[in-house]
Amino acid sequence: MSSALAPGELHKESSGVSDAAAPLVLLHGWGMNLRVFDGLRAALAAHHRVTAIDLAGHGESPWTADSSPQQQLASLAAMLPRDAVLVGWSLGGQLALQLAAEPALAVRRLVLIASSPRFVRTDDWPHGLPAGTLRQFAAQLEHDTGQTVADFIELQLRGSAQAAAVRATLQDSLRSHGTAVPAALAAGLAQLEHNDLRSLAQRIEVPSLVIAGQYDRVTPPQAGQALAKLLPQGELLTIRRAGHAPFLSHPGPVSAALLAFTREHAPRWHSAGSRAAP
Repeated sequence: MSSALAPGELHKESSGVSDAAAPLVLLHGWGMNLRVFDGLRAALAAHHRVTAIDLAGHGESPWTADSSPQQQLASLAAMLPRDAVLVGWSLGGQLALQLAAEPALAVRRLVLIASSPRFVRTDDWPHGLPAGTLRQFAAQLEHDTGQTVADFIELQLRGSAQAAAVRATLQDSLRSHGTAVPAALAAGLAQLEHNDLRSLAQRIEVPSLVIAGQYDRVTPPQAGQALAKLLPQGELLTIRRAGHAPFLSHPGPVSAALLAFTREHAPRWHSAGSRAAP
């Protein structure tokens, strides 16, 4: 439980085989917690040691006054095994991207699910949300945290196959494992509004797989396409009829893609053009 954690330590859960392929580390998105990865962890555990981590102030990880973006990255870095495959969803993808840029961590591979180097739309980045959308969430957060998270969940579901099942999984994860504290939610929205990791992405010299949802309304598939091109060893997989949580709406194709990508001689999808999974 979080009460037993040392200062700066984050809650994690691990499962799977420790003496097989590279360890996998899963980082969730804004407002959620590690419970959203239970199905993915189960699918990967026969082949990898899989660790899911609660971000600061989410689930069972504590939030403190010094939980800055830099401190959060430092806390995550301290928990990463060397030669790991980092799998980040949405905001967790931005964190994974930043961690992969640290040579000391020796990240082996990078998987970015429904993520973007820049969540906000600008003149030179048309693939994001209007800045006003995130500001509306931030304003609403000040007086109704629960409704703000619920509204964000609904935005993630738009256009997605299996929307009811995905909604149930996201809601159950919050009920069973805990909601994020308002301060952590506010800080996460600020990161999503201001982060611009496009230059950083161009310096990530590890094999990278970008998984995009065809109907994602938070990080449109065009953001995934652009991100895969920015990454020097980027590959793109687009999941048809998926929204912002393709690992929940299409668990089979996503887990299969992850297992294929983590093999040393995985197919280079992007080099032959992007691949779309059913």
